[in-house]
Amino acid sequence: MVRLGNIDIDGGLPVMRAIWQVKGIGPTLASVLGDIICQTLGIDPKMQLGDLTEVQIEQIIEILSNPAKYGVPAYFLNRQRERDSGEAHHLIGNDLVFATHQDIEYEKESFTWKGFRHAYGQKVRGQHTRTTGRKGMAVGVLRKGLIKPVEAPAGAPGAPVAPGAAGAAAPKGPTVKAGASLAAGAKPEAKKDAKPAQK
Repeated sequence: MVRLGNIDIDGGLPVMRAIWQVKGIGPTLASVLGDIICQTLGIDPKMQLGDLTEVQIEQIIEILSNPAKYGVPAYFLNRQRERDSGEAHHLIGNDLVFATHQDIEYEKESFTWKGFRHAYGQKVRGQHTRTTGRKGMAVGVLRKGLIKPVEAPAGAPGAPVAPGAAGAAAPKGPTVKAGASLAAGAKPEAKKDAKPAQK
């Protein structure tokens, strides 16, 4: 492992691929800086990072920190027309993280639209927010069969009445005396004092 740009990088990577791991160095800038590093140090582009000396590592860090000094065009840099000085320079590693945080705080304090979006945690660059970027507790849809019905308390209007209780409706169908049972298919006897059915 080699320390480069405040991060640990695998020493088995080629130089041009290793500098790509540094925060603030993209693939396009890495290809440009890789050529400059190989020409300045006189090394093979396929040479592994772990084979370099401490002096060569420090020279690579110097090139990554000041690419404009070695002829890299300004449109490759990530800090063009700096707000305070108006100059163009390049930041890597923790310096880039701190500068980005300061830019966001400046937008908030200036009450710009981007600052409002940052303050409320919303998307800043005009993306749609109807279906994405939602936060908070997820609310699912309950299926009808999974919903348990709420039972009314005993004695409340509409509550089911226990059989045999006072006020309970008499069960429908023939009544059978205690200890007696109807044979299969037999009809119950009619009451003696019942009037005959009129035709």
